[in-house]
Amino acid sequence: MTLPNVDSAPVPAAGAAPAGPASDEFFQVEAHGIDPIPDAERHGGAKDLFWLWFGSNLTFTYVINGTLAVAFGLSFWAATAVVVLGGLAFFVVSALGLAGIRTGTATLVISRAAFGIHGNFPAGLLNWIVGIGYTILNTVVGTMALDALFAELGWHGGDFARAVALAGTLAMTFAVAMWGHATVQAAERWSAYILAVGFAILIVLVLPDTDTSAGSGGTTFHAWTLALVVMIAGPVSYLPMPSDYTRYLPRTTTLRSITWWGAIGGMLSSVLLGVVGVAAATQADMTDPVAGVADLLPGWFQGLFLFLVVGGSVTNSILTLYSSSLNLQVLGIPWSRARGIVVSTAVIAAGSLATLFWVDFTESLTSFLSVLLVVFAPWGGVFVADTLMRRCRYDADALHDATPGSTYWYTRGIHAAGLAALAAGITIAALCAESALWTGPLVAPLDGDYTLAGALVAGLLYWVLARREPQFRRPQPRG
Repeated sequence: MTLPNVDSAPVPAAGAAPAGPASDEFFQVEAHGIDPIPDAERHGGAKDLFWLWFGSNLTFTYVINGTLAVAFGLSFWAATAVVVLGGLAFFVVSALGLAGIRTGTATLVISRAAFGIHGNFPAGLLNWIVGIGYTILNTVVGTMALDALFAELGWHGGDFARAVALAGTLAMTFAVAMWGHATVQAAERWSAYILAVGFAILIVLVLPDTDTSAGSGGTTFHAWTLALVVMIAGPVSYLPMPSDYTRYLPRTTTLRSITWWGAIGGMLSSVLLGVVGVAAATQADMTDPVAGVADLLPGWFQGLFLFLVVGGSVTNSILTLYSSSLNLQVLGIPWSRARGIVVSTAVIAAGSLATLFWVDFTESLTSFLSVLLVVFAPWGGVFVADTLMRRCRYDADALHDATPGSTYWYTRGIHAAGLAALAAGITIAALCAESALWTGPLVAPLDGDYTLAGALVAGLLYWVLARREPQFRRPQPRG
């Protein structure tokens, strides 16, 4: 049988004019879900990806990550180097969007080629859970900043004010994600214009007083590995979603153009804000990063700074919330994209309430980032290996075909090579991870956090197991 294409747009009558981008317009609820985008409805260009990734990564989370790098014991220059290395990961994220252009569908549909039509389910479920967790963290950062902004404006409402701040942060995220792809693209672009100006002022105010000698001589390789794990977690969290935002681009869009425009956008914002965090950590106590940075700023900028934190958190959460609704469809849940948004938002609201009122935020952040990499890095290793082996060519129709014997059916819908490589990668990553939740038994003998080794192991094992299969011996379809 063929998997249902949830949220499919109505098929035009014979002889009717192509719909064009009418099904993907600003402030109109998007008609499509994970069903392939027809050529007649493709629009936009690679430059749109610059604003998408630039705007969505103008988030205070990167400032927090920069402060953590210094907290781990790195010097200013070592921490800055880690920030830049983490930003380079956006080149991989952006390049993976080529599969979306060629197939017209979401990343987690395309990963069925690596794991099988049914074997993709556990990977999809893990990615949905971790993606929701990342959105919760961003929502909590925005809520705390909005609550502080209320206090700045004179309203000290305690827990009630914080609950109102959470509702406001979620409402802004929900509205844009519900409208869909075109509104997400436009919102990220216009938010980028505003937030870029504000964060530029923040950079000018924070960087001049940086103590570049802080931590000199105290840097250890162990601390460097911990910081790299934290910094690269942001880009890696996007691995299951680049095609979600390229599937509307015309087929003529090139790999080079999407890679450069998307990577420069994501890297520019993440690196600049990461360096701000590093610089701030050399000047003040960053136990509470929002309050710590605020203490470095003049009074006239305090309110604007908190507004930037709220805005950055919302723009980042919009992307992950939108992709989560597609992810639910990938899992075979027969909901519309809109209903998936509602369900995901409810889960995020519950998780955010727990994080705000019952757990320690900083500990939750570092623990979650470790868990994120344990799952996403090995998954990315398998997916990247599969993409390279196929030269990014897929049978687009077969990705939605659950008929026994179809291209990506393998054995009972499961590709053993993909799942075995993923399991091995997650195991290695867990053994090498150091977090507040657990410390893997390999951390001490290796003297560092080598969670990223899980991606390398998963990718290499997949190549060894799958390279002799018939599908990789014949020319790949031009899906």
